[in-house]
Amino acid sequence: MIHPKPSAAPVNFRSARHGDGAALWQLVKSAGTLELNSAYFYLLFASDFSDTCLVAETDGGIVGTVIGYRPPANPASAFVWQIGVAPDMQGQGLGKALLRHWISLPGNADARWVTATVAEDNVASTRLFRAFARDNGAACEDVPHFTAELFPHEHPAERLFRIGPLDRKGNTEHSTLRTERPIAEPS
Repeated sequence: MIHPKPSAAPVNFRSARHGDGAALWQLVKSAGTLELNSAYFYLLFASDFSDTCLVAETDGGIVGTVIGYRPPANPASAFVWQIGVAPDMQGQGLGKALLRHWISLPGNADARWVTATVAEDNVASTRLFRAFARDNGAACEDVPHFTAELFPHEHPAERLFRIGPLDRKGNTEHSTLRTERPIAEPS
């Protein structure tokens, strides 16, 4: 089961595992709003980058993910590659909860900055990253990064979001990587 219907069951957050790749591919495909990478990509990230990739699960199925990594040229940053939320779980605050738990993963715990590229037409991600910055009392820079001409096919330009610096002192609030429903939080 990839994304069960919402229930009163708790949403658990954990690092990705070696066997999660196929479920992550299915989740991103079902979300309908994300660029689907190859199945191999998700297998690789779930196994080799599990310390910087998060899944949310409930009722035995994966309902959300943040796929990310630490850029070698910018080790103080944690880069968000994709945030995916199952259609049944969208609009309930899961994206915000995913980011909050993702930055607390052991592989991201010392990151002072969160970075991501966002297509100019992706209003939901723009709002999510701005809200994350606001909730963390951090600045949110938003600058041109990948112009449309750089893509080998039709694709909107992607802006670089850089959020921080984050206050990493006492970063233990979400160390258990578990939360109980409801997950919706005020904006």
